[in-house]
Amino acid sequence: MSIESLSSTAGPASAESDVLVGRDGAVATITLNRPTRRNAMTLDSWIALREALAELALDDATRVVVLTGAGSDFCTGADLDKRAPMHPLTRMRQINATALAVAEFPKPLIAKVRGYAVGAGWNLALLCDLLIASRDAQFSQIFAKRGLSVDFGGSWLLPRIVGLHRAKRLVMLAEMIDAERANALGLVSELVEPEELDATVARFAAGLAASPTVAVMQSARLIEDGTTSSLRDALENEARSQAVNFATDAPAALRAFVEKRPPAFSGEWQVPQPS
Repeated sequence: MSIESLSSTAGPASAESDVLVGRDGAVATITLNRPTRRNAMTLDSWIALREALAELALDDATRVVVLTGAGSDFCTGADLDKRAPMHPLTRMRQINATALAVAEFPKPLIAKVRGYAVGAGWNLALLCDLLIASRDAQFSQIFAKRGLSVDFGGSWLLPRIVGLHRAKRLVMLAEMIDAERANALGLVSELVEPEELDATVARFAAGLAASPTVAVMQSARLIEDGTTSSLRDALENEARSQAVNFATDAPAALRAFVEKRPPAFSGEWQVPQPS
């Protein structure tokens, strides 16, 4: 296996584990663990990431997940020196399954980015719900410099975030841009000094862990779907989502409001089940 589970008090990471999973209360951290390759991903690494996400999606104790890279970088995309011996289309479909697992992850997912985030590594971070970056981060849609076209969802993500022509520039020129430029383009959720990155991500994660995560994630998906849906469809989707909230965390919020205290959200289904 290329996944290793770590507790919050675990020792040094195993060199053999491409993906590490650590837990600290309601917050889990997935660490891409190939620092000598700037966390470039093999096919096995992508599959291990997908398996880690699947495990955490079903773990009721986990309410928020942070995704980061070991060492000084986030992820430099695919490791082109370690291509699996299979048809390229089959390989890409395996990688695409991981992209979908990130995009459809049912809990808040925060990318913690320092150093390089390039190619599929940058798009991996963009697929997360929030991208919190250190000012020393560097970004590139590097594909063209490798004789490749954009992948890992970049063709879908970039036009929605920066617009058609800026997306084409990022992809066609494959420029390396700094964190300030990425932030100005709306490609970063929060930009912080390097020494503040860990504390800032921990603060965001703690806030989300205490939030009504079912409602929060429904809102996130409503916003994503709203970019391509009609107003009529968006309103209907909102109505269905609120119906779920009324049977989940909304009753706790109402009780807390009446009792003039902070709410405590569990994310549990509140409708009594037949005996």
